[in-house]
Amino acid sequence: MALDELTEELARSAAAGDHRALGELLRRIEPHVLRHCARILPYHQDAEEACQDTLLAVARNIGRFEGRARFSTWLHIVTANCARTTYRSLKRRAAEQSSDELPTQKPDVARVSVIAGSRLDLLDAMEALEASKPDLAQALVLRDIVQLDYNEVAEQLGIPLGTAKSRIHQARKYVQGVLGEDYR
Repeated sequence: MALDELTEELARSAAAGDHRALGELLRRIEPHVLRHCARILPYHQDAEEACQDTLLAVARNIGRFEGRARFSTWLHIVTANCARTTYRSLKRRAAEQSSDELPTQKPDVARVSVIAGSRLDLLDAMEALEASKPDLAQALVLRDIVQLDYNEVAEQLGIPLGTAKSRIHQARKYVQGVLGEDYR
C-alpha cells in the first residue's frame, strides 16, 4: 500500500490534531484500504466492513501515529488487524446463530471459489497461531500480510533481525502444519 508524500504529510498533520487533514487523509486512503482488505477477506461485503472499521480505527488512533515509520507501514498494520478482527467477528456471529439458519461446517467448495476457500483456511490457521503463539503471529502478519521486509518487521517488533526471521520461519511452519499437505 505505497502512499504518496502528500498522504504521508496529511497523516503527520492529522496526528498533530488537524481535523481537516484527517478528513482528507481518510478520503485518500479509503480505496487503498478496501483493496488491502479484499486481499485478506474472501467476500467483498466483509472487505467493505473491515475497510470501514479500519478507517474508524485510523480516525480514533491517528494521535498514536508517531511518525517513526512511514504512515503507510502503520496503516498496513491497522488494516491487517482490522481485517482479521472482522473475520473473527463474522465467525463468532455465525457460530451464535442456530445450526438451522447457518451451517457450522466449512463452506461448500462447490459454491466458494478456491481462492476464497483458501483464504478462509489461512485465516483459520492464523487464528489458531495467534491463540497459541501470538508473538509468532504478529511477525507473520507483518511479513506475509503487511509485506514488510525482515528489517522492518524487526524494527516494528523491537527485536533483533535474527529473532524476527526465526519467528517468521516458525510461524510459517505452524501455519503449514495446520493447513496440511494440500497447501505446501
